[in-house]
Amino acid sequence: MLIRRETPADVPAVRAVTAAAFATPETPVPVEVTLLDELRTCDGWLPELSLVALGDKGEVVGHVVCTRGRAGTVPAVGLGPLGVHPDHQRRGVGLALVHTVLGAADALGEPLVALLGSPAYYGRFGFRAGTDHGIAAPDPAWGAYFQVRTLTAHDPALRGTFAYAEPFERV
Repeated sequence: MLIRRETPADVPAVRAVTAAAFATPETPVPVEVTLLDELRTCDGWLPELSLVALGDKGEVVGHVVCTRGRAGTVPAVGLGPLGVHPDHQRRGVGLALVHTVLGAADALGEPLVALLGSPAYYGRFGFRAGTDHGIAAPDPAWGAYFQVRTLTAHDPALRGTFAYAEPFERV
């Protein structure tokens, strides 16, 4: 498997993978597809943090993105969506994508990565409840599902409420 930056030619395949990963009979076009479309056109889009996983035949089998957010007044990034095609799930694709995007965010000097997700899944990457780091969720009802992974540039004095890129608020 190869993890690399998304290119414009990958967008249709990323949409298809995201749709397959999140679709249900009730929502054949999941909100995550619309969210990705909206994120690509907003000021928070960070092309260097939009990554694809390629399968054995060079096809896109997974995708992860981090977009610009803020922890209080300090720029930071929010992770998501993360999607892996159902035919490739439970094979380490998501693991590789998250490790790679965390390394890329760290190399870019980001202080932290925030996300909304399963503590059981994301805990393996060093994510902890945002409150453990003084970072509050945009919605207090998220509780332990709002998590933060600090990176090398993190200042422990950083405190505040996390704000995702604008499309997260309206999609």
